[in-house]
Amino acid sequence: MIKIIVSTNRKQAVSASVAELYREILAHNGAESEVINLTELPDDFVFTALYENNGKNKAYNAIHNRVKEGAKFVFIVPEYNGSFPGILKSFIDGMTYPNSFRSKKCALVGISSGIGGGGIALSHLTDIFNYLGMHVLANKIKLAKIEENMSDGLLTNKLYLSLLHEQAKSLIDF
Repeated sequence: MIKIIVSTNRKQAVSASVAELYREILAHNGAESEVINLTELPDDFVFTALYENNGKNKAYNAIHNRVKEGAKFVFIVPEYNGSFPGILKSFIDGMTYPNSFRSKKCALVGISSGIGGGGIALSHLTDIFNYLGMHVLANKIKLAKIEENMSDGLLTNKLYLSLLHEQAKSLIDF
């Protein structure tokens, strides 16, 4: 099962809409998937589930176990301050090192309000995943000016939709 990670804890984020679209694309291609939204994280997990507290927060552990079960991932990554959200880094820091991501595979989708599509954020995240031993699909999608390319929570840009379909097929075969 492919795990789709909404990489922000911002409520009603565009990332969640893109994750749901990606889930539908995967289903259309016969792949089972599950969306894990970082809004599900316990509010206190940074203090109660990381480092010396690893394994002690039951709510975090439930999400951690769902992630550990995955062999393939899609990270929907909004650009925050020229990189990816800090909540995602904290979430990754809470994973069992190195086994949560080692030798697993992932695809990255960047989202931004600006013209970069989150390219720098995807580069930073790729460096981290390479360090952790995860294989990152080379085809990284960058969805720039996202608000101009969505209507009523739906992606309207045909090129963007085509790129997501192409990436999803590549991830399935990866």
